[in-house]
Amino acid sequence: MTMRARAAGWFKERARKMSARTNTALPAGALLCLALVRSQFPGVSDWIQNRAFDGYQRLKPRVYQDAGVRIIDIDDETLAKIGQWPWPRTTVAGLTRRLREGGAAAIAFDAVFPEPDRTSPSHVSAALGPGADPALKAALARMPDHDRLFADEVRRGPVVLGFVAHGQGAAALEAKAGYAFLGPDPSGYLPDHRGVTRNLVLHDAAAKGLGAFSLEPESDAIVRRVPTFVKVRGNLLPSLSVEALRVAQGASTFKIKATETGLESVKVGAVEIPIEYDGRVRVHYTAAAPARTIPAWRLLAGKIPRAELEGRIFFVGTSAAGLKDLRPTPLNPAAPGVESHANALEMFLTGEFLSRPHWAEGAEFSYMLLLGLVLLTMLTRAGAAWSAPVALLGCAATLGASWHLYASRGWLLDPVFPTLGILLVYATWSAVSFVRTEAERRNVTEAFGKSLHPKLVAELAKHPERLALGGATREITVLFCDIRGFTSISELYDAQGLTRVINRFLTPMSRIIMGRFGYIDKYIGDCIMAFWNAPSDDAEHARNACRAALEMNARLKALNEEWRAEAEAAGRRHAPVKIGIGLNTGLCCVGYMGSDQKLNYTALGDDVNLASRLEGQSKPYGVNTVIGPRTRELASEFAALELDLIRVKGKTVPVRVFALVGDPGVAASGGFHRLAARHDELLADYRAMRWDKAEGGLAGCRALDEYGAMGGYYDALAARIAAFRAEAPPADWDGVFTAVSK
Repeated sequence: MTMRARAAGWFKERARKMSARTNTALPAGALLCLALVRSQFPGVSDWIQNRAFDGYQRLKPRVYQDAGVRIIDIDDETLAKIGQWPWPRTTVAGLTRRLREGGAAAIAFDAVFPEPDRTSPSHVSAALGPGADPALKAALARMPDHDRLFADEVRRGPVVLGFVAHGQGAAALEAKAGYAFLGPDPSGYLPDHRGVTRNLVLHDAAAKGLGAFSLEPESDAIVRRVPTFVKVRGNLLPSLSVEALRVAQGASTFKIKATETGLESVKVGAVEIPIEYDGRVRVHYTAAAPARTIPAWRLLAGKIPRAELEGRIFFVGTSAAGLKDLRPTPLNPAAPGVESHANALEMFLTGEFLSRPHWAEGAEFSYMLLLGLVLLTMLTRAGAAWSAPVALLGCAATLGASWHLYASRGWLLDPVFPTLGILLVYATWSAVSFVRTEAERRNVTEAFGKSLHPKLVAELAKHPERLALGGATREITVLFCDIRGFTSISELYDAQGLTRVINRFLTPMSRIIMGRFGYIDKYIGDCIMAFWNAPSDDAEHARNACRAALEMNARLKALNEEWRAEAEAAGRRHAPVKIGIGLNTGLCCVGYMGSDQKLNYTALGDDVNLASRLEGQSKPYGVNTVIGPRTRELASEFAALELDLIRVKGKTVPVRVFALVGDPGVAASGGFHRLAARHDELLADYRAMRWDKAEGGLAGCRALDEYGAMGGYYDALAARIAAFRAEAPPADWDGVFTAVSK
């Protein structure tokens, strides 16, 4: 290969890597931009989320159930029968009296009476002027004042009068109830209003409660939330629905819980209300509920029986278009404002809340990023086609979970931004990568199809970034398998017959290795070299290698039976095929290596050499499979027995090696536990040079070896003990055995 060709290859490789980075960077950047919009532009994100939450309410509004809340509606029909608004205070007093005498638990006015009644006798008298009949003026002076009549009626009943908090004015109010705080002062989380539009002082003084009925629509003018409290010039005052709930229960104190991040809940009498950090509650609206509304004219006409009034909480409000108290809600583009208060109070009483949990913002943001990054990882590893079901599943799971939590718990968790994150990452990645990825796959297949294992070619075609010229360091489990006594076996066959035997041996063994996700590196005559965790990731690489080794030994038994039957049928002597397997796990250099003429995907490193040495030691130790210490550590649930501390040829540091006896089922058996305990005692006696006890241990182990896996090892250890009896080891012997052969 010329220098020019090498340089061209290097630049091509660099370009490929840069393209892969770009392919990842663009969707990651798109996801980051979406995250910035989500975090830095709350108005945009709230607008999008609210559309989703409004859709939920339209699909599944709160089911109306009679919670004892009614609206006395000053509708167009009432205005036609009673007269235009504002009514004389005597009429309002009469309406209040009807409710009080009917046994109402609370009467809340979604209205304010800030000016004296101009129909009061004193006002009429003043309007007559100085030339009016003195007798008429005297008669008017003796008549009761309408405002006082209304104040007297308010004083007699459980009446809550309303007020409007706003940013101007100097008027202030004091709450009719006390406050108990759990945590910091909640008023610090509420906006401070400078003043109020309030009722006449004599009316407010007579009322059992005062509540703010002003609504706070969102930026799109839709009323989704109502306040539970407002702050006016530093004073904390309740909303109309909360105050009506207090008066109806005869409670005297609001118990408000707050944390360092905002308000959490308020307890009104026996009812606890979860609230948002700023003291508002999201209203869970019902569809139109005629049973909730009573036209005011019917009440004034005495057409409502006491049974329909007693014990109920009444809001007095209007649906008349001319009185301009129609507000858009998620369910109705022109709903009477009083319905928001009534729906809120019903929600308090039934416990069917809508809530945005305090952790929702952080959880949604993290979930959006996590989904996007998971999908991006999936796209990088599997490509657009395989990732499409994951993207669809992510969208479906997000929408399904959000809907389920709304329908079952009333939680409002954003499905929009996580779904947008999935779609944005997928669309961006697909748009950038499709042409490049398909072209790259074709190039890899054409360039390496003749020199790499088909599995590796397919893997590299999917993930060409794994093709590292010169290799990359990673932990792998290496297997060497070799036929013992191959020379004597080869004497029984001619060249073609021997080839058939080798092929019949290599084919099922290779199938087992590949079935356990191993990669066949090479065949060296009758020897197999394979490894796990490269090129494909395999978190179970040590366990899969152990399973493969056990299955290979089991398959060899069946092969020997087949060969025995064939030899007997042919009148030929049968020589059983025996194998030795070495397994070792460690950090190795794995990659595409070789020469200018031929390249091969392989593994290099000290732990590869050790695996080869362990295979060679299976024969002197008389066992089928020898595994290294790291393999034993990662596959600790398999049945294995320690063989020795051995210093293999070419190494100076001793290694603790083990015989692989069986799978986790064998390891869990009582027979193996007994054998393992006796085996450990044997090794302890051997290393302490207690030869008599060691020989007794050998006999005990042989009796417990029901698997027949360790007989050759115990023979070898017995011979070693006999040699040490004849010639004692040196005084500084540390129990390490130095192998003199590979």
